Amino acid sequence: MDNSLRFNEPWILQRADPYVCRHTDGKYYFTASLPEYDGIALRRADTLDGLREAPEVRIWNKHESGIMSFHIWAPELHFLDGKWYVYFAGSDKDDIWALRPYVLECQGEDPLQGPWIEKGMMQRADNDAFSFTDFSLDATVFENGGERYFVWAEKVSVGKKISNLYIAKMESPWKLATAQVLLATPCYDWERIGFWVNEGPFAIKRNGKIYITYSASETGIDYCVGLLTADENADLLDPESWKKSRYPVLRSDPSRKIYGPGHNCFTVDEEGRDIMVYHARTETEIVGDPLYNPNRHAMLMEVKWGEDGAPVFSYD
Repeated sequence: MDNSLRFNEPWILQRADPYVCRHTDGKYYFTASLPEYDGIALRRADTLDGLREAPEVRIWNKHESGIMSFHIWAPELHFLDGKWYVYFAGSDKDDIWALRPYVLECQGEDPLQGPWIEKGMMQRADNDAFSFTDFSLDATVFENGGERYFVWAEKVSVGKKISNLYIAKMESPWKLATAQVLLATPCYDWERIGFWVNEGPFAIKRNGKIYITYSASETGIDYCVGLLTADENADLLDPESWKKSRYPVLRSDPSRKIYGPGHNCFTVDEEGRDIMVYHARTETEIVGDPLYNPNRHAMLMEVKWGEDGAPVFSYD
């Protein structure tokens, strides 16, 4: 058993929105939002804990102006159709909240070496007039039943803007095949602190179910994790197929000095244990706007599975 992993404490400092994947060659890859929000970097290691000290390689830098010139957020690295892709959000320094999802494609076999090309903004389906027309970010990809799905957060205006989660099938790594379907909206009080937010989705499949974790509320100490559940044989584009848990499955724990846990992904360690990679703060006093405070650190948690087959997220 690998005893080097230490859970629920800072693992990689000042790396928010952490993402880890284990490739078919057994190597681990890590990326995250950089504190300066100015580009995308990757790490690679033979072990999960090895990512902590692995050298960081910049594979792409923001534009000097126009689209993709500001707020480079929440990259994810996926190997699809024999190629590496990075999905991330970016805005315009002259319109800093014009966040949209963008796609990079690697032209080589080694994602740390590249070269990488820009595929542009994620394209909506031909019959979809709504996706990516407003603040859109936190895209993720998962496969089920031979289909590939794209899940993301997008704001809509109902008086004050709120951030919902949407899902669609994918036609290619850079284009959707179907129109967006509303997956979740912040309907509970714990999803509405500071802002009404559902964001940062990520899927894990176990025990005949698909579980999507997501983050809720503003990015300070009230940030927390919610859970959506669907049967793997259900129509995933039917909102009725998904059930939202009534209460958050992970939230701040002052006794452990873990505050604002969220924006997680899942991977497995070398022993096959399911691991949740998330970010959190270790202090309650946040200097300035929480969004621009760099002290959100990547942490690890072992995911347990309950008798009902559902994931259990516990600091113990």
